[in-house]
Amino acid sequence: MSLAHSMRLVLAPPHPAGKPFLIGGAAVAVIGGLAVGSWLFWLGAAFTGFCLYFFRDPERVTPARPGLFVSPADGHVVSVEPAVPPEDLGLGSAPRWRVAIFLSVLDVHVNRMPIDGTVTRIAYRHGAFLNASLDKASVDNERNALAIRLDDGRDIAVIQIAGLIARRILCHVREGDRVRGGERFGIIRFGSRTDLYLPEGVRPLVEVGQTMIGGETVIADLSLPAASHSTGV
Repeated sequence: MSLAHSMRLVLAPPHPAGKPFLIGGAAVAVIGGLAVGSWLFWLGAAFTGFCLYFFRDPERVTPARPGLFVSPADGHVVSVEPAVPPEDLGLGSAPRWRVAIFLSVLDVHVNRMPIDGTVTRIAYRHGAFLNASLDKASVDNERNALAIRLDDGRDIAVIQIAGLIARRILCHVREGDRVRGGERFGIIRFGSRTDLYLPEGVRPLVEVGQTMIGGETVIADLSLPAASHSTGV
């Protein structure tokens, strides 16, 4: 990867959700700059710089082959295990493979669709703000859950989960929307987690500790033989 390409990723244009924070930080810097030597200038400048980095929204190249599930978020995998999707999505009580991705404040926080489909249900729930890397964050934390129906009729779930310091989950799609894999659908501010529940019988191809690139890293493949998915879920 060239230095120029790396710089483009770091200096990518910010997501619109960062606009209020950028304006606020710039305003503080300007006010502080009116007074020579004011610490407010450096505080405002530092906060603005952090927000430019945190809200960066780089372009991604999503694999074109049908049937691939790509990561819905940047970050690293903290859990790969069978779990029951949130009850409020109405996807049944049978466990299926869940991949949980933790996003630190240094990761890109824009969420992306894992595969083509149609949004059938969106369920928001208030909750706690535990450390998002903990397994119980999937149950206890504030979350926004989406059910997506694939073209073959099977359903998946993508869950946006607030973290220890996150206080705002944004989702830009609505029930009934047709979505494409790799497409942006929301953002979680300042540390969070994103869970992906695969269709029953489909096993993930990633492991705990693996680094994810939202919209690019392949998590699962519908075209693999059924024998490759034999896990009991």
